[in-house]
Amino acid sequence: MSTKPLYVRALTDAERQALEAALRSSDAFVLRRSQILLASARGERVSQIAPLVGFSRQGVRDVIAQFNQTGLATLTQHSHRNHTIAYSFDSTAATALRDLLHHSPRLYGKDTSVWTLEVAADVASAQGLTAWRVSGETIRATLARMGVRWKRAKHWITSPDPEYARKKASRDRLIRLAQTHPDWLLGCEDEVWWSRLARPALYAWQDDAQPLRLVQQTVARTDPDPKALACYGLLARYWDDRHRWTEALWLRFVDGRPVSAVTIDFLTWCAQQAAALGKRAILLTWDNASWHESQIVRTWLRAHNRQVKHTGQGVRLLVSFLPVKSPWLNPIEPKWLHGKKRVAEPDRLLPADELADRVCATYHCPHYPHLVSPPPAVKSPAKKAA
Repeated sequence: MSTKPLYVRALTDAERQALEAALRSSDAFVLRRSQILLASARGERVSQIAPLVGFSRQGVRDVIAQFNQTGLATLTQHSHRNHTIAYSFDSTAATALRDLLHHSPRLYGKDTSVWTLEVAADVASAQGLTAWRVSGETIRATLARMGVRWKRAKHWITSPDPEYARKKASRDRLIRLAQTHPDWLLGCEDEVWWSRLARPALYAWQDDAQPLRLVQQTVARTDPDPKALACYGLLARYWDDRHRWTEALWLRFVDGRPVSAVTIDFLTWCAQQAAALGKRAILLTWDNASWHESQIVRTWLRAHNRQVKHTGQGVRLLVSFLPVKSPWLNPIEPKWLHGKKRVAEPDRLLPADELADRVCATYHCPHYPHLVSPPPAVKSPAKKAA
């Protein structure tokens, strides 16, 4: 049974002019369709047109049939994309997925504390949020619909210390011990310089009429105060008399700089503070500063602990060194960062005493008398050879 020949309907003058103009188009889609329609208007059959334009016979028939229905709109290319999108997560399941990611994967039987797309896909399927196990890309796209950006966990914070794992485990052990012994105190120690000149990076709301500006200050030659103040700090965490896990920051400023002798004075004072709270031991973690590792401090610690054990009076000091270049393991570090932003003065140079008062007020710590750094030893001149 032969197919009835298909021809384009009679063209109007405007349509013929538009098709002839389309023959000069640089768009291959428009060019080929205009050639098909004009050839059909000349009476050529579909079987003759198809090899000339490189189309199949059915392709030529589709173009002619479309023109007979829509006219010149046939020359406009439309998207073939399916505009009906079926989501694996409906709105309720998508919200449940977002809430799920705020919990640790370990709660769902995973041996990791870091969410990945694949882990999230496994848990979502196990929790019945999807009818089947979806891909990680589906998880990412679902979160993107809700405005949640997925970022892969990065391991850019590293320490060069080859014994990082052992030292971190030692620190974690002290934390667990302090939390299980009401008469022990966990102490995170560090030193910091409070500059009168350096300006911290600030992000603050400001009035357009009175913008906030941090004016760079200079110290006059006649100013008796130092440019920066050294400060010892101990972040003390312990159980208080109401059986609540609490913390306090103990500060002592130094007239001079941190050295071994001042470190011993500070530890002695911390032991007295802990004794006043009824504590028997300070589990101390600190970094590898030279005045922490010095032989003078190590010898004093051994002698101090022996005396406490022998007399039964005082507070022992159990020291654990943090890995090299690992400030993220010391919770006192972010305290310094936030404090420097709070004490900043926009347009005035603070005297040393006022700066120290502000620091102490920021951390709700009394301003104790400053520790004094001993003067550096003066070497005697070498005797000249006779």
